[in-house]
Amino acid sequence: PSSYHQDMSRNTDKSASRSSLSPTGNLVVAVCLGFIGTFGFLNNLLVLTLFCRFRTLRSPINVLLVSVCVSDLLVCVLGTPFSFAAATQGRWLIGTAGCVWYGFINACLGIVSLISLAVLSYERYCTMLCRTQADGGDFGPAVAGVCFSWLYSLAWTLPPLLGWSSYGPEGPGTTCSVDWRSQTPNNISYILSLFTFCLLLPFGVILYSYCNVNVGRFVSSAVTRRREQRVLVMVVTMVACYLVCWLPYGVAALLATFGPCGLLSPEVTIVPSLLAKTSTVINPVIYIYMNRQVHTHTHTHTNTLVHTDTYKKIHSLNLCVALSVFSSSQPYPWRQGVEAS
Repeated sequence: PSSYHQDMSRNTDKSASRSSLSPTGNLVVAVCLGFIGTFGFLNNLLVLTLFCRFRTLRSPINVLLVSVCVSDLLVCVLGTPFSFAAATQGRWLIGTAGCVWYGFINACLGIVSLISLAVLSYERYCTMLCRTQADGGDFGPAVAGVCFSWLYSLAWTLPPLLGWSSYGPEGPGTTCSVDWRSQTPNNISYILSLFTFCLLLPFGVILYSYCNVNVGRFVSSAVTRRREQRVLVMVVTMVACYLVCWLPYGVAALLATFGPCGLLSPEVTIVPSLLAKTSTVINPVIYIYMNRQVHTHTHTHTNTLVHTDTYKKIHSLNLCVALSVFSSSQPYPWRQGVEAS
């Protein structure tokens, strides 16, 4: 085993003993993660259900939307529960291998979402310029965009598993990600590359699409002008949410890498991480409720759902989750007996 694996074991064991956050801080993080995981799961599941139920939504552009929803849904299933459990217990629970798994899966799925959003924004820009081809029957470009998003993400998240940088504990020790703290040339080169090609580049594509939206007005007729304005609002909202959710995390990562040791406290580092995770909740809102066709089908589906037992079961489940989180107002009461023994 390399020194990296030994360091990882020591760091993970240290994080397993206790979180650097206070009990109240861990409780707040657990509440936030509980709501993010619950509503992110339900929102994205609703999107996928709509596409399965309504054939009119199965258009090429919406294939990209499904890709975003799948990646966000997988984050809520494969990632958020582990960090939620760690926050409720005040320590990382699944060891070194689990930390590497968590870091990889969250990085991979997060980048899939970011790249998919960039591809989707560019497609919307092209839709305005070439409206005769918008949402046509050619699924080839959309499928190619989905494949590109996933392969691009794998290309940038597999290297830490192969020796270019690494995955390890992050922030207060209840989450894992790319090792932002190591200042070796190997690690710094990866972080700079990751920041450039997986944050700045997608943002550049989104910004380019937004800045050139006005070009579409010159090739659009009055009949399509209202649709263009809806696209413009959606793109602007997408850019704003992209910045709010991901740029703070990117800046915090750079400060952790290049700033002086101890510059960012655990309380500060956890905030950008939570903001980035909220994208799993926000993305469905942007791409469903700002799309008139999808919005109409959402109302149809939810009006049917509220009259079924399924809605009652989901409502009861949400209530149970909320009560279970808020019932832990005393820090880690279930651990007192174990620690006393």
